[in-house]
Amino acid sequence: MTVSELKPILQVLPRAEKFHLIQFLLFELAKEDDILLSSLNQSYPVWTPYHAFDAGNTLLEVLETTEVAPHG
Repeated sequence: MTVSELKPILQVLPRAEKFHLIQFLLFELAKEDDILLSSLNQSYPVWTPYHAFDAGNTLLEVLETTEVAPHG
């Protein structure tokens, strides 16, 4: 069955059933992502702002040199 065939059926579903369907689809997508990520057997670095002193200094410099526009 294609998405085009499903659309008319899905449009007439009650609101609660649509939420259940969304929840089901998200769960299915999450399972697929988990399978994909675990099958790679790799770690993925995640950037955090901790110890990013250069970034903080750059932001501070920009804030100090930017003119404040009057409000009103």
